[in-house]
Amino acid sequence: MSDVRVRFCPSPTGSPHVGLARTALFNWAFARHHGGTIVFRMEDTDKERNTQESYDAILELWRWLGLTWDEGIEVGGPHGPYKQSERGEIYADALARLRESSFTYECFCTNEEVDARRKASGSKIMGYDGFCRDLSAEQRAAFEALGRRPIVRFRMPDGSISWTDLVRGDITFETENVPDYALCRANGDPLYTLVNPVDDALMEITHVLRGEDLLSSTPRQIALYGALVELGIAKAVPQFGHLPYVMGQGNKKLSKRDPEAHALAYRDQGFIPEGLLNYLALLGWAISGDRDIFSMDEMVTAFDIGDVNPNPARFDLKKADAINASQMRLLSVEDITHRALPFLKAAGVVSDPVSDADATLLELAMPLVAERINKLTEAVDMLGFLFVGEAEFAIDPADAEKLLDEAGRDIVQASYDAVSELLEWSTAAIQEALQATLVDELGLKPRVAFGPVRVAITGRRISPPLFESMELLGRERSLRRLQGALA
Repeated sequence: MSDVRVRFCPSPTGSPHVGLARTALFNWAFARHHGGTIVFRMEDTDKERNTQESYDAILELWRWLGLTWDEGIEVGGPHGPYKQSERGEIYADALARLRESSFTYECFCTNEEVDARRKASGSKIMGYDGFCRDLSAEQRAAFEALGRRPIVRFRMPDGSISWTDLVRGDITFETENVPDYALCRANGDPLYTLVNPVDDALMEITHVLRGEDLLSSTPRQIALYGALVELGIAKAVPQFGHLPYVMGQGNKKLSKRDPEAHALAYRDQGFIPEGLLNYLALLGWAISGDRDIFSMDEMVTAFDIGDVNPNPARFDLKKADAINASQMRLLSVEDITHRALPFLKAAGVVSDPVSDADATLLELAMPLVAERINKLTEAVDMLGFLFVGEAEFAIDPADAEKLLDEAGRDIVQASYDAVSELLEWSTAAIQEALQATLVDELGLKPRVAFGPVRVAITGRRISPPLFESMELLGRERSLRRLQGALA
């Protein structure tokens, strides 16, 4: 299906949501699987809520995740402009053609009047009641005499509207439960109900893959598409697939107010894009029943929209962390070093630009922690003790309280005595000396023996391998830290 055309069409209002990223990923995988085209447009007609910051964040997120597109924002193409705010004339033309047709009518009602009629009738159907569907000339004149400006409503057809949803199968709505809806404001400004389908029509979108929250609007859009096809604005009605909700804690839909909802925050927390994408792919889809870790190339090869589970998917932060850790294990030490460098610079662990001395030490140290860190940010705490000046070095108070009590300081003293006379300062020599003194002579178990030494040397209970760390730190600095822990 090389003629497949899908779209990313976010609104730049707030921080990009992980649900938005998941939807973009499924569109991307679907298009790439079929050799199709991805169109990226920006739905920026909400002037009150749109921000440049959000616009930039969406672009930043797509680039970080590697979700490439073929047409649209910053790329161009034959169906531009690709910002809704720049397509006003296009919408005005579509609205004028619809207004002249039998598919729409002018409505003069106020919201208060609609609400009052619904309450008076006892109707439970929300939305418009069709009052202005067949106004007489006298009724129109009366409204106009009051100075009212009409809006344009789409006239929903009688009967039912059915489609085969790519995720959910056959779906039918009775149109008596789908009220006529507005296409523009009284001042003529087009609404989302018009601009989204018109954009899809003119950009020749063939498949609309979007969130379940938009399912109820689909019968309205299918009816509008029928009108657009008849008016020569659209070539065909696209196929629809509605992706499952992403749920948060307490089995509630993950909202923008939930901290785990902000997609770019995962980058700042040290996730790698492969890790987040892999986890997002699992929110409604699986490459197989017994496999969670896969590359995006593998996802593209295997992706079938019909395999998406329509049931809500729960966002599990612990599983996301685990998936990210597994993806990090697939990276080379050199790649991890390159990716961790911005975090190390930002924290002041290494200089910016990196000095020769820092680069050399980092090259020696990163192999010690590459298999131990689950996020790039963890490199800061794991390696900081090697780069920090002795005046700034500090031991974590909680770890000191736990391991540097009187017994712990006795272990540190014995360790100092054991290594201070070493002729060779190497990993093997340090290990042999500490093993002989703490384990063989004092009879301590390794976990008990080396914990206090680790805290004294690195400042933390969790660190790179102890003996290698002491070699990299050097004799003088290691002995100074052992002494400092005894003070």
